[in-house]
Amino acid sequence: PGVTEGEETITAFVEPFVILLILVANAVVGVWQVGARGGAWGRLGHFGALLGTFRNGFGDIGDNWGHFGVGDKVPADIRILSIKSTTLRVDQSILTGESVSVIKHTDPVPDPRAVNQDKKNMLFSGTNIGAGKAVGIVVATGVNTEIGKIRDEMAATEQDKTPLQQKLDEFGEQLSKVISLICVAVWLINIGHFNDPVHGGSWIRGAIYYFKIAVALAVAAIPEGLPAVITTCLALGTRRMAKKNAIVRSLPSVETLGCTSVICSDKTGTLTTNQMSVCKMFIVDKVEGDVCSLNEFSITGSTYAPEGDVLKNEKHVKAGQYDGLVELATICALCNDSSLDYNEAKGVYEKVGEATETALTCLVEKMNVFNTDVRNLSKVERANACNSVIKQLMKKEFTLEFSRDRKSMSVYCSPAKASRAAVGNKMFVKGAPEGVIDRCNYVRVGTARVPLTPAVKEKILAVIKEWGTGRDTLRCLALATRDTPPKKEDMVLEDSTKFAEYETDLTFVGCVGMLDPPRKEVMGSIRLCRDAGIRVIMITGDNKGTAIAICRRIGIFSEEEEVTGRAYTGREFDDLPPAEQREACRRACCFARVEPTHKSKIVEFLQSFDEITAMTGDGVNDAPALKKAEIGIAMGSGTAVAKTASEMVLADDNFSTIVAAVEEGRAIYNNMKQFIRYLISSNVGEVVCIFLTAALGLPEALIPVQLLWVNLVTDGLPATALGFNPPDLDIMDKPPRSPKEPLISGWLFFRYLAIGGYVGAATVGAAAWWFLYAEDGPSVSYHQLTHFMQCTEHNAEFEGLDCDIFESPVPMTMALSVLVTIEMCNALNSLSENQSLVRMPPWVNIWLVGSICLSMSLHFVILYIDPLPVRGGPGGARGGPGGRVGGAEGGPGVPTDDLQADAAGPGALADGAEDLLPRHPAGRGPQVRGQELPGG
Repeated sequence: PGVTEGEETITAFVEPFVILLILVANAVVGVWQVGARGGAWGRLGHFGALLGTFRNGFGDIGDNWGHFGVGDKVPADIRILSIKSTTLRVDQSILTGESVSVIKHTDPVPDPRAVNQDKKNMLFSGTNIGAGKAVGIVVATGVNTEIGKIRDEMAATEQDKTPLQQKLDEFGEQLSKVISLICVAVWLINIGHFNDPVHGGSWIRGAIYYFKIAVALAVAAIPEGLPAVITTCLALGTRRMAKKNAIVRSLPSVETLGCTSVICSDKTGTLTTNQMSVCKMFIVDKVEGDVCSLNEFSITGSTYAPEGDVLKNEKHVKAGQYDGLVELATICALCNDSSLDYNEAKGVYEKVGEATETALTCLVEKMNVFNTDVRNLSKVERANACNSVIKQLMKKEFTLEFSRDRKSMSVYCSPAKASRAAVGNKMFVKGAPEGVIDRCNYVRVGTARVPLTPAVKEKILAVIKEWGTGRDTLRCLALATRDTPPKKEDMVLEDSTKFAEYETDLTFVGCVGMLDPPRKEVMGSIRLCRDAGIRVIMITGDNKGTAIAICRRIGIFSEEEEVTGRAYTGREFDDLPPAEQREACRRACCFARVEPTHKSKIVEFLQSFDEITAMTGDGVNDAPALKKAEIGIAMGSGTAVAKTASEMVLADDNFSTIVAAVEEGRAIYNNMKQFIRYLISSNVGEVVCIFLTAALGLPEALIPVQLLWVNLVTDGLPATALGFNPPDLDIMDKPPRSPKEPLISGWLFFRYLAIGGYVGAATVGAAAWWFLYAEDGPSVSYHQLTHFMQCTEHNAEFEGLDCDIFESPVPMTMALSVLVTIEMCNALNSLSENQSLVRMPPWVNIWLVGSICLSMSLHFVILYIDPLPVRGGPGGARGGPGGRVGGAEGGPGVPTDDLQADAAGPGALADGAEDLLPRHPAGRGPQVRGQELPGG
């Protein structure tokens, strides 16, 4: 009847084109999300090429031996045969995560179960020679090396889906079954209408027509826009996390952070600063016979920044007023090969050299024993200002390098020509307290030198032992001098076995205690985790005593808490039977001296308890555990392999950033619940609309392309804006949700049905109202309306009625307007799950208000701009009654859900608080003939 062939053609092509576009867009999103996760294997492939090769100069390949020097990368696992230098230092952080280079030796390691950190006679593939030269024999290449085993373990690790992906998959399966049943039911209900006159009396044409109605119903029920809205919400979340130094590499992991129940964290650099810092020191105050008193000092500052105070009895003191501290600072500055460097790009002070020696350099700057004026210096000049003053007084002639037998190093110094100090040549020594003090015959008291008696020695060693085993488990270094060293020409520097002879007849000056200090903000973050029901487990390669001490300092253990059964070394864990290992993972909060396999095993046990685990790591050795955990978290300063195996990278290597990311993940999940609830309830309304239309035999209220428009555009904008909802104030006071929690709880399902039922009934009612009661409508009877398919010129029941009126676009326009209006009101209901609009007004999320205005504007565009095949026709909007009906029927949607929210309250919603549904709004109705009529 007044439909042009061109309009029919446009309508016929728009619907399949839009549906195809949706499928392509969803496929692109899926491929993009998964693609970023496949890089870890490729990164390790680089190491695979390295594993079986020797570079030129590494010796005779046929004989399987090689020689190595400073800067060489070790190409295989090699047993050291001989060391051709005083010491051999190796940086094996890439494999073991140790931040300090390891001193190697050639002695056998008798323990067959020794961890890699304890295999001091081995060079491991991929590590770097930091100092010294050595010759060794190859014992493993390729996949048989320690780094090769890690590569194999990563290859065998399968990536599980995130809790959100699992729940969406489950919901998709359930939704598919329900939709299929409803579609079949609608088709069967209308079997009696297959031969209606409108189908020309053809049973086949009638069957095809109602099959199209069933397909429209499926389109209405499927949440087409959900993938795009979820991706947008997660992407917005990643931007907010990036501002907090958490770089998310995998979008689905953003939501997974919200249900994290266990955080397994490295100690070094994550819970601590990874910047060794001297926090205590002492010198001898007086010695009277066997009675000895000490002056003990504490030092503030936990980074390499030369900023901090020297305190005695909690009061600030000037270090320069103590002669013993002046000499101690002199030893720290001269018996030292490191320095501080100010990185202007990063705005931080960094170490140049060994971490232990850098801590001493930083101590000298804090002590400022010569009261150097540093106030007007630039940060670059400030880095080594006080050390430079000391180095101008004494000239370093040569160094006696550290060796394992004497456990010390020393420097031979002579007075600088410009110095007026009345001193001769001196040797300054630093090293392990027991070894240094055993070679001391005197002790410095002020400027005097008094004999070191056994009682005084015992007193000094007792304090050092207390520092090393007490609450802090400090790493202690003894500092001493040899006031009258041998002449330079009498010393044989080529023979390191004689170094111990030269370091005798020493005078003990003092002792410093240092540690890798906890980050200032970590204790508060641990407390926040405890309140949020998240268990924090420290996993470190450090020794057990140090690990427990740090746990006490940051609050994982209380000061007096018994740690039996809650702290294990890797060896102790291996010695347990499997059942006890499983129980240990349930209770323990500290694992020390661990290897990569331990991390993976711990993750497996935690996952068997249905825990959602976040695992941190920075080395190649951590990659398998990072990939196995639900949330792998790599350090920004870590290896490329660790980063590519992870879901998130911490730009600042800070544990507190993880906690902030968890909080953001919980907020994102809550917002996702709200927009999914919004989309699902709208889709339920569309299903009800189509079902009622088909079941009651009414003319179609909405056509599929209108439903696609509503689902993807009109509803998509408010749904995306719901991702900006502010987080709840108590978001970190609740325990993490269970990953087994259903996507839709019983109460929320009832709410969806209630709101969706109202939406569907109101939409159908708007179209029926025009047929039955509108002033400009046909005013047909209800019987005529429900039997419109039987309308013919010869049917007496429809006498005087133009049958074309049942194909008018006006009721479709009214139905579409009512649907859009109600769904905009429904969006306002989605600001909070359990608080009404009275308690949480719309302006708390200004983005939502703006998106509703934009959605309504787009709705007006499709109503008034001709020709747009999405619209049913302009009559409803232009005629006036359609707009009034839309407002009248849309309004009750707000109080309906508000009453449910207030009646439920937080308690009633507890079981549904974790619901998460996929959907896109819009109703799809039967398509009578796929035609549109111009005008109203």
